[in-house]
Amino acid sequence: MGIYFVLSSLIRTFAALMGNEKVKGLRQVAAVVAIVLIVTALFSCGNSTKKELRASRADSMIFAAGAVMQYDRLLALVDSFEASHDINRLDAYRWRGAYYYHQNQYRTAEVCFHTALDQEVKTDEDQLVYNKVVRRLSELQVVRGDYDGALQVAVPAISQMDKTGIGSDIDYAIIYNNIGVCQLNLGQEKEAKESFKKAREKYANRCKTDSTSRGFQEAVLGTVYTSMAYINTRRYEESIYWIDRTETLLNQYRQRPDARRQYFDEYQGRIEIMRATALQGLGKSREAYEAYKRFQKTAFSKTGVGRVHGNGYLVSAGRYREAADNYRYLDKAMQEQALEPTLDVIQLYMLPKYRANYEAQRGDSAREMGKRILALLDSAITTQKRSASAELATIYHTNEKEAEIAQQQAEMSSMRLIGGLIALGLIVVFLLLYVMNRRRAAQRLRTAHQKLEDAHKQLQAAYDRLEETTQAKERIESELRIARNIQMSMIPNTFPTREGLDMYASMTPAREVGGDLYGYVMIDDELYFCVGDVSGKGVPASLFMAQATRLFRILATQHIMPAEIATRMNSVLTENNEQGMFITMFVGLVNLATGRLDYCNAGHNPPVLGVDGDDRFMEMETNAPIGLWPDLDFVGEYVENIRHKMLLVYTDGLNEAENLQQQQFGDERLLDILNHRHFDSCKELVSHLDGEVVKHRNGAEPNDDMTMIALMVL
Repeated sequence: MGIYFVLSSLIRTFAALMGNEKVKGLRQVAAVVAIVLIVTALFSCGNSTKKELRASRADSMIFAAGAVMQYDRLLALVDSFEASHDINRLDAYRWRGAYYYHQNQYRTAEVCFHTALDQEVKTDEDQLVYNKVVRRLSELQVVRGDYDGALQVAVPAISQMDKTGIGSDIDYAIIYNNIGVCQLNLGQEKEAKESFKKAREKYANRCKTDSTSRGFQEAVLGTVYTSMAYINTRRYEESIYWIDRTETLLNQYRQRPDARRQYFDEYQGRIEIMRATALQGLGKSREAYEAYKRFQKTAFSKTGVGRVHGNGYLVSAGRYREAADNYRYLDKAMQEQALEPTLDVIQLYMLPKYRANYEAQRGDSAREMGKRILALLDSAITTQKRSASAELATIYHTNEKEAEIAQQQAEMSSMRLIGGLIALGLIVVFLLLYVMNRRRAAQRLRTAHQKLEDAHKQLQAAYDRLEETTQAKERIESELRIARNIQMSMIPNTFPTREGLDMYASMTPAREVGGDLYGYVMIDDELYFCVGDVSGKGVPASLFMAQATRLFRILATQHIMPAEIATRMNSVLTENNEQGMFITMFVGLVNLATGRLDYCNAGHNPPVLGVDGDDRFMEMETNAPIGLWPDLDFVGEYVENIRHKMLLVYTDGLNEAENLQQQQFGDERLLDILNHRHFDSCKELVSHLDGEVVKHRNGAEPNDDMTMIALMVL
């Protein structure tokens, strides 16, 4: 009624200026307009309530599909509900990440979770979803060893939760626990202790406030992860504290009437084998053996997975024969965990089995395992290629679905816009009919309507063109961003902290993705490393780079010389190489105990070796690049001792970097910098050269990828 009186008053005032002939009729129109607006407002409120109900119902249906492991139905529901606006993009990509996680496509799951975190958090419900995404994403990054990446996700999440006050105890506990694992692996022991302390407090709060036993189970799992983090970083004294705490929590969990008793034996088994490993690391062999005997009394120790876990203690105790016996159950363990013989599985399980049999002097078993590894290697590489291709295809398919959803949303938005314009036009028409002279008003209305229609057509045409251009650009940028994330995850971003070794590396692609690579593998006193430059640029070069990186890591674990690594890589990469791609590469092996450097240079730039004031390019045999011709035998060379000498290996993106006048950085400038400046560390050297190249380019775009790796044996 308030709307009616306001409109009626306005009409009376306006009519007084024109004459009072149609005041009565105008008041009737005001009543009609007021009713229309009231109904519209009520309809809008109803829509808001219905939208909330639809969102709750949509999440329930998606969760129900996941609970019964109908993951294909889960994905279909997500696509449908996002298109109908029943869930937002943040929630949609949270569920898509969960789908790919359950399909064991962890890299694609990470991409989806990152996309979810890129969305704007508008409501309290959005914040809760944001917390769950951070929990799962940081866990994936921790498992993959991407500790810097996990911290970049988890630390801002804690700040956001503190700022908004929205976050459950279990959200805080899991995220703090993940932060602590990252900090511990990055050498930040003091910060890690503080993070684990906060996680422990949050787990304790959850146990107090949760009427079920779920809080105790989550706390047990959290302390298991903390204990394993200390064991994996060989901080055995600290791990004992967390192992004891895990056992205390497990005993409290046992007292709960609704506890899941099927997990008791497995948790107890994991506690005892962790204790045995930690005590052995502390040199307490007798106590370690007693803990191992208690582990053997659990049913978990008799499973294939349990036997393989027990080998951590057996190998550290030098009991290779028992470890070799346990590895007889490796096939059973792989079957229990549904593991296929991929490159990662060969590296994590089959190579240790070979080593255990070798150390146990079981020559026949070691040879049989070696033959099996060689037999599986080719098929594993092929499977890895297919897996990578399938993963990229899935990402591209997801992007196509995004485009379809965006198009549907644009059509719905266009319909709403047209509907709103029509409603507004009707109100304007009604008012103009009774405010102005009918004849003149009708003429003006026709003119205005025509102009409005023409403007709408022009606006619609411009909108369509803008939408097509924007969608195409976003799709390309999204695909390149995903490819860059995948590529950068393949190169190490942490370096050995071993005493007597200083090492640092960096890679700067000229485009979103590139063809340069570097990598290293540390095995006891032997450090394998490589730097490579793939022919060409862009996505094809990045795919070839990914294959070369994987081959280097696998071959380096076989304890063979650099020349043999280059020969075997050439044999694999020349197969079906219809595009004629190749890679120049420097492969090195440093014995950290003796300082001897064995290397093979496959068509790559000569490295620089020396000390302050006496740095020079190494003279070496020039082999062909890898991937051009099959059946080549690459020649290797060595330097007897490189102790206290800085070794710099780089790609031509360094010495051939160009400025706006197309002048190159040059070999002479590189040697001049190295011979006239002292560097306290390899990181300082690499960072300084990177800054010098940026200064030389002086605003010019990079003309090639640039990669550097520097190391010194002290």
